[in-house]
Amino acid sequence: QLAVPVAVVFAPGSVPGDLPRPLPFKDVQETEISVNVRTSVTSCYQMVYRSTTAQEEAALDVATAREADAALHPLQDASLGSLTVYVVPETSCLLPQGISVYVGKHRSALVRAGGGLATLHTRLRQLMQVMSFTDSSIAAALSDRMPGSQLGPDARRHLKSSLGYEITFSPLNPDPKSHAVHWDIEDAVNRYVQPVLDKLSLVANFSVDSQILYYAVLGVTPRFDKESSSFLLSAHSLPHVINPVEARLGSSAASLYPVLNFLLYVPERSHSPLYIQDKDGAPVSTNAFHSPRWGGIMLYNVEAPASPQASLPLHVYVDMVRVMEVFLAQLRLLFGLSREELPPEILLESPGNEGLADWELDRLLWAHTVENIATVSTTLNSLAQLLDKIGNIVIKDDVASEVYRAVASAQSAMAKLATGHLHSAFQASKEAVTSSERAFFDPSLLHLLYFPDDQKFAIYIPLFLPMAVPILLSLAKIVREARQRKKEPTKID
Repeated sequence: QLAVPVAVVFAPGSVPGDLPRPLPFKDVQETEISVNVRTSVTSCYQMVYRSTTAQEEAALDVATAREADAALHPLQDASLGSLTVYVVPETSCLLPQGISVYVGKHRSALVRAGGGLATLHTRLRQLMQVMSFTDSSIAAALSDRMPGSQLGPDARRHLKSSLGYEITFSPLNPDPKSHAVHWDIEDAVNRYVQPVLDKLSLVANFSVDSQILYYAVLGVTPRFDKESSSFLLSAHSLPHVINPVEARLGSSAASLYPVLNFLLYVPERSHSPLYIQDKDGAPVSTNAFHSPRWGGIMLYNVEAPASPQASLPLHVYVDMVRVMEVFLAQLRLLFGLSREELPPEILLESPGNEGLADWELDRLLWAHTVENIATVSTTLNSLAQLLDKIGNIVIKDDVASEVYRAVASAQSAMAKLATGHLHSAFQASKEAVTSSERAFFDPSLLHLLYFPDDQKFAIYIPLFLPMAVPILLSLAKIVREARQRKKEPTKID
């Protein structure tokens, strides 16, 4: 059960006339998300309806919704997973014309009153689908337990929950004789990537590195288009680009955590300019594409020199702003933070330099917490089945304590989710994953996993058979002699 604390705060002049009770009062709305026959998730919105305080009224008495969002931020509940919705009068000038819902950068939103309680409930439901978890985000988190037919196209795009991620930025220069590529990756990471990773540090640990690869080609020959005098890569050829490039990267071989690869490809002079076509044959505006759970590749075309006699190699200074915009958008896609198409009456505030809003971080934590609990359940079930199959396995005390710790942490995480404490639930789920993985991959168990009974016979028969032959022959001789003694008559003096 996932409990979401929601405060609905009415500004003066915005209270609907058909409220069932006088303010303040509480209400609970529950819906069930069915995953499969054995698994279901209940979403429980714990609504608290109240009037604004004097401080909140002063914060709402500003010119724009953005200023109101900034002024209200210190006054609201800052705990992860909570939402605060401020209902403003229908005639309020805070919201632009035609906008009925404004979602800020933090954990609050402004909703225009009007049409009574039914309209307000409809807008609140829309808002919770945007700012909190949805059926699709929970389904994506539990994709391993769902039939493939029920999963949407984006369910397997998101990265699996992990304790850490490694991000690698790599420019590919297939033609270093013609192009000398210069990019200030350190400054770009500090300015554009680090604020996002600081915000995501609650979710996991991140490490960032970069490398330059020379003579690394895409492995796909582009098609020349006479009309545009350019080379084109079609959408169906893009999957064939990944394997040849990945063979040169070498970063995932020694990594404990998932590696996200962001590649900047500078086409060689013989295939320049190079553009990507989508499935409809139209050019892709960013000239980039991403691969689910792997990373993204951007093509960076170099302008041809004005004179054919220009000295080679040409010095290429990469525009890091343009490149990082694309890579950060791909990073958001990989973490499932892409913003869906919304009705025109809902306005989302841009997160700015931080890269993601507070409520987007909460959405990520909801999904990862649920996924972690499911992972712990699967790991411990697998361990239990393994121990049932191998009857003579020895379980050490430290392995047993890790199993007990994993179960206790998973139960604690579920209890915290049911009470709406998202941060402590996520921390408990991470501890549960760590303990369950330690138990499953303990070295004392590993050498017994690949030692079935038929292998025991294969090992011991060559050892004992040479010893058994003389013993068996001696036993047979003793039996023969005993039988002969019985047959011979005994002499009587």
